[in-house]
Amino acid sequence: MRSTTVLPGTPSLPPPPGDVPLHRLEVAGPGAVPFAAGSFEAVGPLSRWDRPHRHTFYEIVHVSAGSGAHVVDLARWPLRPPHLAVILPGQVHHWEGGRGPEGTLVLFTDDFLVDHPGDRETLRKLGEQCWFGLDTDHDRSVRHLMAELVAEHRQRAPGHESVLRALLHVLVVRASRLPDRGGTGGDSRAQGRPAAVAEAFALLIARPEAAGRSVRECADRLGVTPHYLTQAVRAATGRPPGRLLIEARAYQAQRLLAHTQLSVRQVAARTGFADPAYFSRFFRRETGSSPGDFRKHHSRPHQSLEAPSAPA
Repeated sequence: MRSTTVLPGTPSLPPPPGDVPLHRLEVAGPGAVPFAAGSFEAVGPLSRWDRPHRHTFYEIVHVSAGSGAHVVDLARWPLRPPHLAVILPGQVHHWEGGRGPEGTLVLFTDDFLVDHPGDRETLRKLGEQCWFGLDTDHDRSVRHLMAELVAEHRQRAPGHESVLRALLHVLVVRASRLPDRGGTGGDSRAQGRPAAVAEAFALLIARPEAAGRSVRECADRLGVTPHYLTQAVRAATGRPPGRLLIEARAYQAQRLLAHTQLSVRQVAARTGFADPAYFSRFFRRETGSSPGDFRKHHSRPHQSLEAPSAPA
């Protein structure tokens, strides 16, 4: 993945043919804290972008007003404020239709979580659920925390970095307590190193470049044996890593078909299949539809991508 932060005014790099644009976080200067917070207006027009794109950073959004929808990966969430949304690095999203969202955003890179590394796993689970409706009490709590983060970021008083990290940690923990999150949590029996290995595995297979890797290859990258990796992942999730790799591969293919103009042959290659016919059989087995039918029902009207360079 490209550098996660850039200085203001740094031109965006054009995406490779058929790829989704990748936004990086602007910081005030060299060595500046990789964090930003503010209203949609303060963050800038890209915060409401209506074309599919992804980030090198995390984004937590408190939507207080607006209409239309927020599309994240393959899910379309109608705006009925107040909401809280959590978008992970690499997730494809855009805002669609209606009167654009109003509210507050918090943006930060993985490096910013240095004081609370456990928040990475919490954020991953929040990102799987992604979208949370807020009752009056939860909305008041989120508004208060967001306002404190914005003020602390704007004032930059001595010690503001540690205060920002502490406030963000509170926001992440409070978000994890929101109701109706679904069953995305792991097994609490996983502790210590096995839990850390399972978390690292989850982050690894979420990367586009991990498509097609085997359990052994993932274990080698994580510095453990395949047997240890299998035990750690089963303890944390109740499921074998091989099955999770297959699902991650199918999900990456769904993302590419829905959000890019890559041909089926190109999507097959991006997800580690040398044979497009084998890829099509794999995709039908995992999703119940062919790649062509899936694209027909899930592709978006706003394609911010270059035309494919090879026929399907």
